[in-house]
This record gives sequence, C-alpha cells and structure tokens, in this order.
Amino acid sequence: MSNDPTTPVPASVPAAAPAAAPTPDSPFRAEPGDRDLAPQFVLPLVVRIERAAPPPRTDALETAARAVLVMLGDERSTGDGAWARAMRDWQDARIRKVVRRARGAEWRRAEALPGITVTGKSAEVRVFPPVPLDGWPKDLARLQVSGTDLDDPEPPAAADPAAPVLWMNPDLDMSAGKAMAQAGHGAQLAWWALSDGERSAWREAGFPLSVRTADPARWGGLTTGGLPVVRDAGFTEIAPGSCTVVADHPALRR
Repeated sequence: MSNDPTTPVPASVPAAAPAAAPTPDSPFRAEPGDRDLAPQFVLPLVVRIERAAPPPRTDALETAARAVLVMLGDERSTGDGAWARAMRDWQDARIRKVVRRARGAEWRRAEALPGITVTGKSAEVRVFPPVPLDGWPKDLARLQVSGTDLDDPEPPAAADPAAPVLWMNPDLDMSAGKAMAQAGHGAQLAWWALSDGERSAWREAGFPLSVRTADPARWGGLTTGGLPVVRDAGFTEIAPGSCTVVADHPALRR
C-alpha cells in the first residue's frame, strides 16, 4: 500500500514548535540530505482487510491517523520507555510509514507482535514501534503492500469544525495505503505543533479527528494559512514536493 516518507522534526524539537514548513535538510527535498545519512527506520502500520468485509476508506484513513497519535502519545514511546530509542531514531531520519494489509491468520500473527491496535467505526489498524528499513519482523515483512484499495459506500458526513480535520489534497489520486500514510503524517505534524497541554487534552479526549478531501476552492488557502502541511518526498505514487495533507487542529488556527 505505501512506503511513504515525509518531513521530519528532530526528537528534541520544542513541544510547541511549528512543523508546517520544510527545513533545509528535509525529505521534502528530492536530493539527499543529512537525514539520509542517519540509519533509516520505518513505522509499520497494518490494516485489517477481510475479504468479505473491508472497512470504508475514510474510516481506515481516520483510524490510521489515530494509530500514529496513539503511538506518539504512548508512555513506552517517550523517556526511558521500551520503544523510546526506536522512536527517537525514527524521528531523526526521514519519517517513513508503511501500510500493509492482513486478514485471517495474517492478522492474528500481526496482533501477536508488540504494538497497539486502534479501532474505528469498523476499521482496525495495528501500529508497531519503528523498525530498521531492512529489518522488518518476518510476520510483517510477508504482508502485502499493494493490490487492495478501499472505497466509501456513501460520502462521509461533513467534518466537525470544532474538532481536528486532516484535509486531503483534492487534486491527487492516491491508493488507500498511500492516503493512510499521508493522514498519519498530517496527524503527526499536528501533534508536533501542539503544546504539552494541548497534546494531553487531545489524548485524553481519545484523539477525535476527521479526514476529508478539501473543496478545491479552499485548498490553496489551506496550504498557505499557517497550518502544518505535509509535502511528500515523492518516493511512491506522486511527485516530490506534492502537498498532500493540511492538519487543521483548532489549537493551531490563527
């Protein structure tokens, strides 16, 4: 589904530092940078797609975004937690997320590995601590990356303007996995841009959010309005530097 890098912010970034603009050493750049010299890690996500009951696309995107936030906010990911070193190493290099699909016994094997399963309305996504780019656990490495897409049986309801919204680029055609990874990137940029108190409030509320495709007439204003913007490194599906997601969290609106 997606092998997907985006912009990083160093693990030492202040809690309230904005993450919307690319830095000189950013995976937004097509050419290699200092971050490419660091060991490369990837955040694995596995979406459960049973043949007879695949989740709706929007539900899968929203669940993937929440899964990234749950991993970022988990006590094992910070300080001296069991996953903290891997999380720091991952965030010091290019920010990569890979979405794979599983069903049946594949899903049960994935659930047996250390990680966190996040459920949406019907979607299930399991997120795992970062692993080296070439060091996947075998039960995850064997899962398919491509070959399955998802649809919404009916158009999603309008987003709640009082809650965070991850606005997707209306002009890009992305597979479900690519879009799930991009939604995760958007959620992560919003998380980085919040203060500690704002993060805690979002976590305690259960990370409410919506993922919606922006109205084409609004897209330009969203990308220039000071909110965190994801620009893809262009390794898969879309051109380098493409704006994919704008993270519209109420605490970040000016």
